[in-house]
Amino acid sequence: QLQASGGGLVQAGDSLRLSCAASGRTFSNNAMAWFRQAPGKEREFVAVISWDGGTLYYADSVRGRFTISRDKASDAAYLNMNSLKPEDTAVYYCAASGYSFGSRGSGDYVQWGRGTLVTVSS
Repeated sequence: QLQASGGGLVQAGDSLRLSCAASGRTFSNNAMAWFRQAPGKEREFVAVISWDGGTLYYADSVRGRFTISRDKASDAAYLNMNSLKPEDTAVYYCAASGYSFGSRGSGDYVQWGRGTLVTVSS
């Protein structure tokens, strides 16, 4: 299972760090990703990191502000979010891909964690 944490209420311009912890099985050979779903909108891709941490992709809307990383020793993934904007308000989900290199498509992901809410006030 995956469990996301670290969300909260912040002001525009602030930073947050989301964590995704695995339990019950390892995802160290799987790509890991973050998606988000804002109120009234569809879930969208945020960022993905390959199994070895060497390949990263970001959505255009977060590139340069968010950084995805992983710690294979602890089987965890992280999303550092800087310069947060009100439009970043959403429930953030971590997910494990069925492949070593992930994609932007949610269909590739075989395990989803419970989301963590990020609210950015203006």
